[in-house]
Amino acid sequence: MFLKLLNAKKLNESFFALFNFSFIEDESSEPNTLLSPFESVLFLFSVSTISLLVYFFKIYNQPETIKSFTTFFTLFLVVFCFFFLKKLLEFALTRLFLLKNQISVFLITKANYLYSISFILYILLILYEYANVKSVYLFYFSAFLFLLRFVFFIFRNKKLIFNKLFYFILYICAFEIAPLFVLFNLMF
Repeated sequence: MFLKLLNAKKLNESFFALFNFSFIEDESSEPNTLLSPFESVLFLFSVSTISLLVYFFKIYNQPETIKSFTTFFTLFLVVFCFFFLKKLLEFALTRLFLLKNQISVFLITKANYLYSISFILYILLILYEYANVKSVYLFYFSAFLFLLRFVFFIFRNKKLIFNKLFYFILYICAFEIAPLFVLFNLMF
């Protein structure tokens, strides 16, 4: 509701960003700021949705976990810090190395695909909670969505990726895979 009040058109475009390539191109032409109001609320929504998914996965994986708001809030803080520090580091490194023009589409694509998947995950979480969908289906479909995001991301940025393949593999290992392993080991 709050996102709709801030910018209804951009909310609709963000929801369908996974399947709409022209939205990414329009976004890359706009000035990129770290914390616009719409981006901030959308970022908090995405972090909350992913935190709920991680919370349900932790409860499913470790049934002895105490189901409480404190457990969820702890996971929320960890996921928030992870994504915020990652976003801050990407922003700082693009400014520091003057790479803003070369990889702006790359970073915008990555962020908007995450936001689009967060909307779909939100719908899945509602169905899981109220329609009695099995946990396994939720987790498999969530994994499928993140895999789909990765495939679309590579397809959308294939020119940049294949021209700088070594750096892309280094980026994936350093900024995507390694932090996820550390988080996974800390939470489970």
